[in-house]
Amino acid sequence: MPDTLTIEVLDNALATWGDAEWFEYSKAANPIRPSLSPQVPAQAFLPELYASGPTRLIPLDLSDKLRCDGPATSPGLCANFARILPGETLIPDLAAGAATSQVFYVIRGSGRTRSVAKGRSSIAWVKGDVVALPGGAAYAHEAGEDGAALYLVHDAPLLRHLGVTVDSPRFEPTVYPGDETMSLLAGVASNPEAADRSRISVLLGNKRFPQLRTITHVIWTMYGIVQPGSMQKPHRHQSVALDFIPACGPGSYSLLGRELDREGNIVNPIRLDWTAGMAFVTPPGFWHAHFNEGDEPSYVLPIQDAGLQTYLRSLDIRFS
Repeated sequence: MPDTLTIEVLDNALATWGDAEWFEYSKAANPIRPSLSPQVPAQAFLPELYASGPTRLIPLDLSDKLRCDGPATSPGLCANFARILPGETLIPDLAAGAATSQVFYVIRGSGRTRSVAKGRSSIAWVKGDVVALPGGAAYAHEAGEDGAALYLVHDAPLLRHLGVTVDSPRFEPTVYPGDETMSLLAGVASNPEAADRSRISVLLGNKRFPQLRTITHVIWTMYGIVQPGSMQKPHRHQSVALDFIPACGPGSYSLLGRELDREGNIVNPIRLDWTAGMAFVTPPGFWHAHFNEGDEPSYVLPIQDAGLQTYLRSLDIRFS
């Protein structure tokens, strides 16, 4: 049977049926295949992308591979590196209503962020902070005297697909101080049960979304540690993880793959070696495990569209 069913109609019916088409079910029920909707690739982005040059936003754009409108790092999110020279201001090319939320991590430096709209106050940030910004406004990021670099993720690709814009914010701009996050993480890591947990980490949440326990209603953010000489067992979920490595020593890496063997090890894995300041993509549904074979603690900051997936009850997180 053909992939598309051809139905002859009278000329006067064409205007009514317009773009309508029909597919035989078994050939169209799962359109995620290279010819239609390619799988999200496992991809690394190294810190050399923002190590030099002028003030600018650097989208980690995989839209050509995804066959979607760009820039996009996954079908629903776009990750970016931002480089801001001392005393300069970066205003990303992102219209006020183009995203429901933005989350950024301060890789280095310090500065302030303000809404481009007049009369809005600014918020200050320093290295190690995480900042969540609501939709409905455009933002300007001004670096201090030492300049700054940011890892910034927003959900504009999702809104482009839906054909919508945001006209009102769902939460207030929120800063998660790095010192507080690291203190809480140290407490989690010192717990006697930590070694038996799938991840040693803290989740960043917002009181306005108690049902989701995520940093925004769409975006999810975690800050985790992989201790020297340890591994974090495989798990998987249907959200795409856009991972950033704030700090690491030699010997840290991730393994990614579609299947586990009977011992719970990833079959034919893709290996991604960590470098401080890099980012990488973990595709949806892939089992992934983190390893630290060195002598220094390593840290990972995944940002995902798991807020939306949790709300839809489709996250499907599983542990080996």
